[in-house]
Amino acid sequence: MPSAPAGPAPLPTKQPPAADRVYMHVKQAVLDRRYEGGTLLTEGELAQAVGVSRTPVREALLKLEMEGLLKLYPKKGALVLAVSAQEIADVVETRLLVEEFAVRRAVPAPAPLIARLEELLEEQKRRAEAGDLAEVAVTDRCFHAEIVKHAGNQILVRLYDQLRDRQLRMGVAVMQSQPDRIAKNITEHAEILDRIKAGDAEGAAHCVRQHLSWVKVLVRGEAR
Repeated sequence: MPSAPAGPAPLPTKQPPAADRVYMHVKQAVLDRRYEGGTLLTEGELAQAVGVSRTPVREALLKLEMEGLLKLYPKKGALVLAVSAQEIADVVETRLLVEEFAVRRAVPAPAPLIARLEELLEEQKRRAEAGDLAEVAVTDRCFHAEIVKHAGNQILVRLYDQLRDRQLRMGVAVMQSQPDRIAKNITEHAEILDRIKAGDAEGAAHCVRQHLSWVKVLVRGEAR
């Protein structure tokens, strides 16, 4: 019995451009703090790690310098910039302005928003139990971003999205230095969600303000 004709060979997966691969490799490592502040990265090491030539490495590092994650030093390499106390304070101040307004506008909350926040809260608990700090930071950020998205102001959404990388990097840094904050964050997210479910806009805004205020406390070197 004749065999069935072979199907067409699968098309090879097209890789992103070399500079994009280097950019994502370095950026993710910086956000996850695998490359911590003060680490000096060389073009040769990065080219070998990603499997590319040095030219796309230079292009990627220039882009990351423009985003404020690195500082380039000719003939030496790129220094990963540490998260400064001033940067943390600036980000928290901006988040307070956006998130307090957004949570008031999101109440009364539609059912899809409540369902999504419940899903993110459970996902954060699972990630915390697994000890995956990078993903805990991602779900933490998504929880707040979902509320901002439902405020109905696209300019605020775009502004908030510009804080994404700083939020993720700071989140991992804080959890590494203050591991007890992970459980507290989850508890405070649950309190925010309870206020949203209850239709209490001012109560939700108060919980958001309390939730973010601990970062300023940590910047001053205290505990909460």
